[in-house]
Amino acid sequence: MTIPSVAAGAYANIARLADPSAGLGKAAGAAGEAASGPSFGAMLKDALNSVTEAGHKSDAQTQAMVAGKSDMVDVVTAVSETEVAVETMVAVRNKVIEAYQSIMSMPI
Repeated sequence: MTIPSVAAGAYANIARLADPSAGLGKAAGAAGEAASGPSFGAMLKDALNSVTEAGHKSDAQTQAMVAGKSDMVDVVTAVSETEVAVETMVAVRNKVIEAYQSIMSMPI
């Protein structure tokens, strides 16, 4: 997987979170009736799992290179993919914190 495709996938996941037609902005109709589509928590868990998987892949490539079973290019690519995933996750976290602070500073 190339670095641009990792970044594109991360941004596509963020766009899915912000899509109002995905059911995230809709309130549940009746008690016990769930909104259509995946929950925010599930999407967040999937995003965190993908970052964790990228880190594990980077570690595995590094260990394979030390053992002489991998090429340096593969290691650099895996580390770069992990770096992009972590940077994207941090950017999303910063936006969530910024939104929370904005909401908390609103007058009642």
